[in-house]
Amino acid sequence: MNSQSGKVMVVGGGIAGLTAAWELARQNVSVELVEKSCFLGGHSIGYTCKATDTCQQCGACNVEKMLKNVVGEPLINVRLRTEVSSLDRSKGFKVSLKKSSDDMAEGLILKGFSRHNSPLHVKGKGVTDEAPEGALGIEEMGSEGEIDVDAVILATGFTPFDAELKGTYGYGKWENVITGLEFENIVRENAGIVRPSDGKRPEKVAFIQCVGSRDERLGNLWCSEVCCPYAMRMAGTIKHDNPDAEVSIFYIDVQNTGKEFPVYYEKIRENVRFVRTIPVDIYPIENDSLKLRHMAEDEGSPSFEEFDMVVLSVGIMPGADSKTVSETFDTPLTVDGFLDDSVDSGVFVAGTAAGPGTIAGSMAGAGKIAFDAVKYLGGAK
Repeated sequence: MNSQSGKVMVVGGGIAGLTAAWELARQNVSVELVEKSCFLGGHSIGYTCKATDTCQQCGACNVEKMLKNVVGEPLINVRLRTEVSSLDRSKGFKVSLKKSSDDMAEGLILKGFSRHNSPLHVKGKGVTDEAPEGALGIEEMGSEGEIDVDAVILATGFTPFDAELKGTYGYGKWENVITGLEFENIVRENAGIVRPSDGKRPEKVAFIQCVGSRDERLGNLWCSEVCCPYAMRMAGTIKHDNPDAEVSIFYIDVQNTGKEFPVYYEKIRENVRFVRTIPVDIYPIENDSLKLRHMAEDEGSPSFEEFDMVVLSVGIMPGADSKTVSETFDTPLTVDGFLDDSVDSGVFVAGTAAGPGTIAGSMAGAGKIAFDAVKYLGGAK
């Protein structure tokens, strides 16, 4: 197949979309990569390396590598701050594009830091006084019009669970109650672990697992898969940064998420305390610390503990626009609200748009989906 024998539109520039686009280009397929925000990499571009004395296989470095591949590939045309408004299947795949909103762009700009993303500048928004050299103004970004493609890969990603829905944990009220994603950003921006309230290094940290996942009251019965490994890796980062720190992980049960996981789990247990119970609530106390109440594992009675910082391991929810994407591309939703990846009609689904998954899993799945799309193009000739 040469570069003129087929064109695929990939919707979503997270790790799954980047991987699918790159694998298609390696097969000499032209790609239109459409991303509604102003940067590539999705949620995972904000993740930080968690290597201590050895690599922890968190996958964060793979996102940077894939992003570099994509932005340097001539067969991939990247359209930032662009979304699909309609799809006309009566004429093959005629796609209408529109610019994403300014509000959406402004809200996401600061999360897109990467040396492989184009520098951005928001004029008059107070983000920066002067544009960096070579920066592109948001008002200059975005595509409108129609394009014709031969197949579509939907890699629209996920939405992190809104921790404010677990009101008893005080997220959004107590500064030192943060999500795992915020923890990643703190480490990345500060080159270490600090408390949001005062910038000091925490001595006692608690992780609470399954926040928003496996919760019958919320109707979210699925396991998000990523929470156990990322909490343990972050706990290991804390202990490496400060060996005297006390780290506790409160959990329902530990999910095995890969062949290396059991070995890592046994290793991390040597330095991290695991408590098999989910805390009830969190209260603020003096010095911006937190009092956490839970049922004592052995005694079955209320127990109180104090921590400097609490990290909520929020789960993976369906993308905020999954319903709109489903309607636009005539792709059904699963019972849990993710995009159904079992329909093969020239529209394929990759990554966490189809359900929870890790970076490595999303990359592997996206590679397979790209291969399926290539086969579809060959059969459609």
